[in-house]
Amino acid sequence: MYNNKTSNKEENVQIDNTILEKLEKLSHLRIDDNKKEEVIHQLSDIVAYVENLSELDTSGLDASFSTLTGGTPMREDIPIKQDEVIKSILDHAPQSEDDFFVVPAIIE
Repeated sequence: MYNNKTSNKEENVQIDNTILEKLEKLSHLRIDDNKKEEVIHQLSDIVAYVENLSELDTSGLDASFSTLTGGTPMREDIPIKQDEVIKSILDHAPQSEDDFFVVPAIIE
């Protein structure tokens, strides 16, 4: 059985400017200085909510628990090709060739 309580030690992640700067770098996003406090508060609320989930006792649940009788319904996997969407996306790419994006080589 599974129990997501992995430690008795309380660990609270604190979001601060250092973590926010790392998140900006990793996500390649730039947050305006006047919005940073608001974003820190929002991220802290999200982390606090997720930390609350660790209080749930899931030891009685099967790893493949589902609310659907018989499991998830499956559908046939049929590819859909929408030429106008592909053309629109490639038209906005910096460079494309033969329906593919052209990107700089990063491995020599």
